Amino acid sequence: MDYAKTFAQAIDRLHAEGRYRVFIDILRNKGAFPNARCFAGHNGPKPITVWCSNDYLAMGQHPSVIAAMEEALHDVGAGSGGTRNIGGNTHYHVDLEAELADLHGKEAALLFTSGYISNEATLSTLGKLLPGCVIFSDELNHASMIAGIRTSGCEKQIFRHNDLAHLEELLAAADPDVPKLIAFESVYSMDGDVAPIADICDLADKYNAITYLDEVHAVGMYGARGGGISERDAVAHRLTIIEGTLGKAFGVMGGYIAADRNIVDVIRSYAPGFIFTTSLSPVLVAGALASVRHLKASGAEREGQQAAAAQLKTIFADAGLPVMASTTHIVPLMVGDPVKAKKISDILLAEYGVYVQPINYPTVPRGTERLRFTPGPSHDTAMMRELAEALVEIWDRLELRLAA
Repeated sequence: MDYAKTFAQAIDRLHAEGRYRVFIDILRNKGAFPNARCFAGHNGPKPITVWCSNDYLAMGQHPSVIAAMEEALHDVGAGSGGTRNIGGNTHYHVDLEAELADLHGKEAALLFTSGYISNEATLSTLGKLLPGCVIFSDELNHASMIAGIRTSGCEKQIFRHNDLAHLEELLAAADPDVPKLIAFESVYSMDGDVAPIADICDLADKYNAITYLDEVHAVGMYGARGGGISERDAVAHRLTIIEGTLGKAFGVMGGYIAADRNIVDVIRSYAPGFIFTTSLSPVLVAGALASVRHLKASGAEREGQQAAAAQLKTIFADAGLPVMASTTHIVPLMVGDPVKAKKISDILLAEYGVYVQPINYPTVPRGTERLRFTPGPSHDTAMMRELAEALVEIWDRLELRLAA
């Protein structure tokens, strides 16, 4: 076996398919988002504008978040000291879990090191603890949910995206006596569409299923206090488990679940992805705690972000750019070719100082490759018009089609 050749061929395949990922060498400028510095391919740092960050509300730059992290660092030091069983249950963790439980109207919450781990650990553990469980999964669910379902060893039924009739068909065909779990997202981050949460809850009630909702692209963003689409639509109380992240709209790092006390205790006690992992640094938890508290009380960031997203969609459409229909803060621009999507991204960065990553397979289906823009409260009209002008020029250069 020629190991080196095998690994080299694997990388070569990605290059040939236009799917090789390049991670940009970047530093954000504190307090000046979306301005940043790029170090790749330059003699010195080059100023750029970031258009694809998941720090949707720029809370990672918020003074109260930074101050809370600085205070925690000087109070308790850098690390947590190990797993929560060994290193202890840092009080910042206790406070944040209480805030997150309150945010979603649940009895308890549990922190993980990331949103990926919270999905993988929780879904795999639930499946193993429910004998004969069948998990019904939306076909566009995130890779972390798919990994958790696979690890659970359960039977999996995939329903067409947001297709209630197909979901009910699958539920009706299942043994009425076996446990059932419906796993889905609220905001699907690549298309920017929203799940019919209330209708899925109706089906869960009808067929005696529990529900698992991934709100990672919605927490902080929707609802009067940032509780997500489930808060906005007043259905949080109907969901068995709500999962979220602290690394997107809340601007820091980590993931969590919120549910009734017994379910949270079960996951805490049985999930290897929680038990055997060093807990989040209290510095990160303190920052997330400040962010959650701020966004519970302030809607200004959400309102600014929604206004920016709506304006960018309009500017793109008026320029004839192929902006995809989206009812949320996600602004996807269809390209349909992985090589050209990467080329557009490269030109934007090198010539225009604009940073946006191409989204290629397997994140999206082949033939639907796109650029995904996430304008925030600090992206102003001038930035948007300059971006649209750059894209129109590149579209023409690469002989791509604009709308009439």
